[in-house]
Amino acid sequence: MKRITAIIRDHRLDAVNKSLLELNVVGMTVSNVRGFGRQKGHTQRYRCQPYQVDFLPKLKAEIVVKDEQVDPVVAAIAAAARTGEIGDGKIFVSAVDAVYRIRTGERDDRAL
Repeated sequence: MKRITAIIRDHRLDAVNKSLLELNVVGMTVSNVRGFGRQKGHTQRYRCQPYQVDFLPKLKAEIVVKDEQVDPVVAAIAAAARTGEIGDGKIFVSAVDAVYRIRTGERDDRAL
């Protein structure tokens, strides 16, 4: 099993969710996060005074899938989240050793 962590723009969440549902991927955890990458923030104005915003708001979506689902899920997230501009985000894939469903005690693939 793999955990797919996607850092995306907040307004792209509905598109990402729709593309995952089309792949029959259910279950996603979403968190509000802030950060920066190559774009290094941006300058805004408040009462005509410029100020630097270093950490930009993003969403972190985490999904755990079977190994054979990784490539289609990553492709779907990338296509749905892409705007073509700097700051579209990143996708990370990492191994998951075990998954347990608390309610039933099921484990691994059966717990997904």
